[in-house]
Amino acid sequence: MAPSANGQTVGRRLPVESAFTRVEDARHRLPRLFGRRDLVVLGLGVMIGSGIFSISGNQAALTAGPAVILSFVIAAIVCLLAAACYAELSSTIPVSGSAYTFSYVTFGEMWAWLVGWALVLELVTAAAIVARVWSAYFLATLDSFGLSLPANVAQYFGPDAKLNLVAPLLLLLLTAMVVTGTKLSARVLTVVVAAKVAVILLVIVVGATHINWDNYKPFVPMPRAASATASPTLLSWILDSSFGTFGTMGIFTAASSIVFAYIGFDLIATASEDARNPRKTVPQGMLLGVGAVTILYIAMAVVLVGMRPYGQLGGSAPVSSALSAVGVGWAAKVVNLGALLALMTVIMVVLIAQSRVLFNMGRDGLLPKSLGRVSRVYSSPARAAGAAGVAAILLTLYPKVLELEELLVIGALFCFAFCAVGVLTLRRSEPNLERGFRVPMVPLIPLLSLAATVWLMLNLKTSTWAKFGLWMLLGLAIYGLYGRWHSRLANEDSWDFDIGDTDPGTGGLQPVRPAPEARTGELRAVRNPPPPKPGRGKHMRN
Repeated sequence: MAPSANGQTVGRRLPVESAFTRVEDARHRLPRLFGRRDLVVLGLGVMIGSGIFSISGNQAALTAGPAVILSFVIAAIVCLLAAACYAELSSTIPVSGSAYTFSYVTFGEMWAWLVGWALVLELVTAAAIVARVWSAYFLATLDSFGLSLPANVAQYFGPDAKLNLVAPLLLLLLTAMVVTGTKLSARVLTVVVAAKVAVILLVIVVGATHINWDNYKPFVPMPRAASATASPTLLSWILDSSFGTFGTMGIFTAASSIVFAYIGFDLIATASEDARNPRKTVPQGMLLGVGAVTILYIAMAVVLVGMRPYGQLGGSAPVSSALSAVGVGWAAKVVNLGALLALMTVIMVVLIAQSRVLFNMGRDGLLPKSLGRVSRVYSSPARAAGAAGVAAILLTLYPKVLELEELLVIGALFCFAFCAVGVLTLRRSEPNLERGFRVPMVPLIPLLSLAATVWLMLNLKTSTWAKFGLWMLLGLAIYGLYGRWHSRLANEDSWDFDIGDTDPGTGGLQPVRPAPEARTGELRAVRNPPPPKPGRGKHMRN
């Protein structure tokens, strides 16, 4: 199939009306099951995870010292600005795919592909890293209860083992649940999130009684020269100056990594097609979720740094280690159990989000069309979910996967930057579109979001930028060889086909042609979208 002659690849934008009609008219669409509370719970389920249980201690020990508290504040401001931009775009284009779909409508196909490719990097890395962190807390939990694995078995289950098996096994189990469309009732997920919040509040309350104020001194440790083998940040490389760690620059360097802890609000946008009244509920879910975790994260950082000297906060399970060190081992056991529960839900939500991104890219023809199918058996994008799980399993087998944390961050920040510019662009190109949420003080807020995002990206290591560059070059190669030629927009005659819909008897693609009045009334449907369909109860499923 050859691309259409009218329009170049870079400028080939998805019309806003087509973004809606290809969802409303398609047979391969997702049931609308999520309400506002469900989306808030979904966001908390993914944001309360390894960031609060591991990153805070490690960044304090290695990069920022007690000033890691300020790093959390900086990261929170960046994410709140970005969340506002995501909220407007998701309320304007309430279609699953998040920043990928926003970019397709706003900038064009090739840019959308790059953003989607960055999303794939972010999500698959997140699933693999969190699975490895889960394995560390799994062993810590066994140790806290006086249990130990036989030596010949433990060598395959340790977080630093050359062949870590517990993380792939966990991913295999959760992938199977996502593929089969296992229902996650709102009540059950709410209970799980409530348990995680209760564990965090326990740490804050118990830890506050063991704060040693001397541990906050010096609040900003003296700068320390970077080791000869350490990769410099991009900013220090540009300025030809080695910033090392600690000091003022250590605060910003830590903030660049701590963004990892807040990532998750953007995943709520991938559930737009699953949500009832998404123009309102998706923005509310994002902003409420980010606000809640900001309070919890900063409070946790204050208490954690106060409990123990910052130099002793490194390791795979710093929170439970700090509690044990101050003599409250029982609380450490509770934290380990809470961390296992928290990290498991993080992985599940990440896999769900990844499946939605791949589902949309397959539906648009930029990836194999089979990924854009909704299983008739499970009512979920089963093939996309399976592909997401396999990719995460393969990556988590990499012995140094925990060192790829910044790849997740740079992928997310790349999408943040496009969303900030997207708000300004769409305000100018489509000023009359219905918006369920509007970013205040435009263009100031989007420009601040863009500036803050770029600043944090500059504080990431040059080695991270090199890996990211290679990933994007690989993406461009795949797009040039496959996506450009198979895109639905490149083949206008295929617009009338429901991608991936098959007839059991013939196995062929079946045309699903909208009625003429539906085609001519597309723009009217976008300007005045129909009311959402009633939900089918409070049960949620991926």
